[in-house]
Amino acid sequence: MGSVQIVTTILAAGITAVAVWLAVRAVMKMTAVIRLGQPAPERFTDKGARTKKMLVETAGHTRMLKWGVVGAAHWFVMVGFVVLSLLVLEAYFEVVTPTGGLPIIGHWTIFGLATEVIGVLGLVGILVLMAIRLRNRPTRPGGRSRFTGSTMWQGYFVEWIVLLVLIFGFVIRGFKVATDHFEYPVWATPVSHAVGAVLPDWQDGASVAALIKIIISMTWLIVISLNVTMGVAWHRFLAFPNIFFKREPAKPAGSGLGALRPMMSQGKPLDFEEADPEKDQFGVAQVEQFTWKGLLDFSTCTECGRCQSQCPAWNTGKPLSPKLLVLSLRDHAYAKAPYLLAGGGKDLTGEEKATQAQLAHLDVLALAEADKPLIGTAEEGGVIDPDVLWSCTTCGACVEQCPVDIEHVDHIVDMRRYQVLIESSFPSEAGVMLRNLENKGNPWGAPQNTREDWTKGLDFEVPRVGEVDDFEYLFWVGCAGAFEDRAKKTTRAVATLLNEAGVKFAILGEGETCSGDPARRIGNEFVFQMLAQQNVETLNEAFEGREKAKRKIVATCPHCFNTLGNEYGQLGGEFEVVHHTQLLAHLVSTGKLTPVQPVDGGVTYHDPCYLGRHNRIFAAPREVLGDSIEGEITEMPRNSERSFCCGAGGARMWMEEKIGKRINVDRVEEAMATGAKTVAVGCPFCSTMLNDGVNGKGAGEQVEVIDVASVLLRSVKPEQPRGDKESAPVAG
Repeated sequence: MGSVQIVTTILAAGITAVAVWLAVRAVMKMTAVIRLGQPAPERFTDKGARTKKMLVETAGHTRMLKWGVVGAAHWFVMVGFVVLSLLVLEAYFEVVTPTGGLPIIGHWTIFGLATEVIGVLGLVGILVLMAIRLRNRPTRPGGRSRFTGSTMWQGYFVEWIVLLVLIFGFVIRGFKVATDHFEYPVWATPVSHAVGAVLPDWQDGASVAALIKIIISMTWLIVISLNVTMGVAWHRFLAFPNIFFKREPAKPAGSGLGALRPMMSQGKPLDFEEADPEKDQFGVAQVEQFTWKGLLDFSTCTECGRCQSQCPAWNTGKPLSPKLLVLSLRDHAYAKAPYLLAGGGKDLTGEEKATQAQLAHLDVLALAEADKPLIGTAEEGGVIDPDVLWSCTTCGACVEQCPVDIEHVDHIVDMRRYQVLIESSFPSEAGVMLRNLENKGNPWGAPQNTREDWTKGLDFEVPRVGEVDDFEYLFWVGCAGAFEDRAKKTTRAVATLLNEAGVKFAILGEGETCSGDPARRIGNEFVFQMLAQQNVETLNEAFEGREKAKRKIVATCPHCFNTLGNEYGQLGGEFEVVHHTQLLAHLVSTGKLTPVQPVDGGVTYHDPCYLGRHNRIFAAPREVLGDSIEGEITEMPRNSERSFCCGAGGARMWMEEKIGKRINVDRVEEAMATGAKTVAVGCPFCSTMLNDGVNGKGAGEQVEVIDVASVLLRSVKPEQPRGDKESAPVAG
């Protein structure tokens, strides 16, 4: 060992010792903060499925590759980070001797070839990612960026570290080539040989370059260890457990889509019959009341902004960004952590749990952070502004796009639950809807004895459950389908088509009440459970004696479809629920319904969030439309899993949209830009919102918004009237 190698070895050992010590300290701090969260025992079930999903999503990059070039570039960088860590390890042998290398595999030609290819692709990948970040920098002219609000220096820092580590990997090899100490042939490592051709014959070059590589790598580790909220770096490690512990690993997309997480207290679903607000947790009022998985979510956020770029609220000038919400919760959790770890915190009655002695040594900033309300205006010092909380439509675009499976919607609704149930703080106009649900069983407040009025004038009898026992499907009409004029046309169209196809179905009539979706999404779990339990009892009675496979329900409203199929199981209601477009597609494909008259004028289809993104039903409505129209469906730029929300979900149907551009107008403009004369929908909420948007644009005579079922009915029975365009707006 020469004098240069003595120096390089000592320096490498010194900086590594410091970096490892800081990293261990950082990991212990992060672990302590995450463990402050509430129990989530359900996250430990089905370890086999969880492991498989984690490997598929990380190694396969299934979420990232949906973004094309950026996904491929990130995959190469990720593989480079994992595999080329071996070359960082090899650098420790090279600082000791310039001819050093990894034991055993370090001399295999296949290892040299693999690391060469990965190094080159990693270089290309990181340069692409750097170009993308620069092109989409928040300060660029031309509008908002998905990186707006991200800590940009951290992103630049990480990217430059990756680039320099990759470059110095080739420099080390180049010096070995130049000094004739390189063990791999030219065909396996052409880039390394090309670099070596321009480097001098410096015997200590490999050791010095290896030291620089180690210093760069350890500088990265030191910086991230001193910044535990640096998600752009820490996600490299935290993504694996965060994906592993996702809510439903068997789901094909984001596990936070579909059913909401039940309202929990101490790791158990809350039973309202026995619940006590002084002993049981009602929603989330303090950051430590999120589960440990929620705190892991916040820590894992990469600040990539994909959620932000897809969010309908953010894209229409509202204060909600799913990314910024998560970052605010993350920063608050870590700033408050010293207070919590010292024994501080409020019990459910608002009393301080710590003694003065426990809090005496704390930094004043931690104490100030502890006093911040989780939900509050800027004047109140709140972590999350109320306008942010209530802007969410629960469309799930954020959950769909998140590459590390953060469950934004669950966290938002948990905070809403506390605001509604304990603080009685929510947009005032939604109060009418909640009172109507409690008193009338529907959000419009319509009399229950008018639930069957939609059947009047049909040229066939609509059977009721109880009057007939021999039915294949229970037709869940829904509140909109029973009371709202536009939706009643869809209800009549579906009933007519089912009758035409010879499908045996029955309705509950006055026995049906609201599914509870608006109550649950706004945060009123009490009203949801009241309605849901009533419906579960009614449905169980209607299907008495039938196995689950024969307890079939068809629903026209995706919100009812989602609630009945995905959430009633939490309350003992197990049913096979299909959306009407699925059933109609089946009836057409089996020849029970035959379109005879194509509908012309061009059709575009709007994917409802709770049908498409939340439940992955994209094909069925398109199949129905494809059989019913002349020509191809004209797709909007944002379609399928990236469909843009109509603005009505998350109980927003009953709240005024006072900030920014109206979401439905944004969507209508996109639909009208296709040139299609018909905008087909599969949801009564979407129908209302898009109709209002079209009328607001003064295009009611040029563009028609109707349900897929109505399009099919016109094709199956051309004698049906075509002047069904609705003009009267519905309050919402």
